[in-house]
Amino acid sequence: MLSSLRQMPRTHIQIGSKRFVIQGRFIRIASLEQEWYDDLEDPDAAIASLGRVAPSADILTFWQRLPEIAPKYAYRMEPDAIAALPIKNYTLWWDKQLDSKTRNMVRRAQKKGVIVGMTEFDDSFVEGMKSIFNETPIRQGKRFWHYGKDVETLKREFSRFLFREEIFGAYLDGELIGFIMLGFAGNYATLGQIISKIAHRDKATNNMLIAKAVERCAEKGVPYLVYAKWEDGSLGDFKRHNGFERVDLPRYFVPLTLKGRIFTALRLHRGFGRSVPAPALRWIKRARRRITEVRYRSRGPGKLCNVKRV
Repeated sequence: MLSSLRQMPRTHIQIGSKRFVIQGRFIRIASLEQEWYDDLEDPDAAIASLGRVAPSADILTFWQRLPEIAPKYAYRMEPDAIAALPIKNYTLWWDKQLDSKTRNMVRRAQKKGVIVGMTEFDDSFVEGMKSIFNETPIRQGKRFWHYGKDVETLKREFSRFLFREEIFGAYLDGELIGFIMLGFAGNYATLGQIISKIAHRDKATNNMLIAKAVERCAEKGVPYLVYAKWEDGSLGDFKRHNGFERVDLPRYFVPLTLKGRIFTALRLHRGFGRSVPAPALRWIKRARRRITEVRYRSRGPGKLCNVKRV
């Protein structure tokens, strides 16, 4: 959901056919558990129901999913930027939307023998996942959430949503060097997981996986491919080079308690990062990266990973 609430204490609540998650320490925020895949068709009913359940939430947040970009409700609204790639056909993306340098990188990777294709979520694939995840404890300057997990944990965590996902693996001489989990959410598909081995970053593995996702969406007539939130930095550059664009979706914030009204009035409902000037926030991120690097180097050898044009 909101980045500032990641890894916070969570409570799950079922209201009718909708499953909500309430998370946060100082301010408790409720949202649909699977908001990338689900819509809140009756916000008024949800507001009334959340006011009667325990533990209580201070704020309800929900958004409109693609392609609904025009605000439909009178609640407090703020734009939420996502990275979306409009898809008409694969050839148009390859010729017009894809960065020329990235296109050449994909061609070189193909010549190096990287093969991308649909794969099954079997024991062999999970072992390959584990090998990729355990390559480094740090990615994007932060502790990597899946580092060190055993096979059974990975099976349990990544098999929950296979009913709506397709998996594509990138292989080099039979070795899994990257994969993508493509989730279908109605009018768009989402990149639920895209990752590759740092040892093979010269193979443009992630770019090849994006190309396969675009090809698959074109085959199925899916008009958008979504790659999480729009952002700056190396990952933002990667998205832009692959043709993703910024799309602002309406996100609503409905205070449910006095604390919720105070936090929204002070514009603190989206977390500390939103109130920090961009230059200061970049400095904080760089400092966090250096601290994390020192911390893990003191524990043993390791590598850092930034997703760039690879």
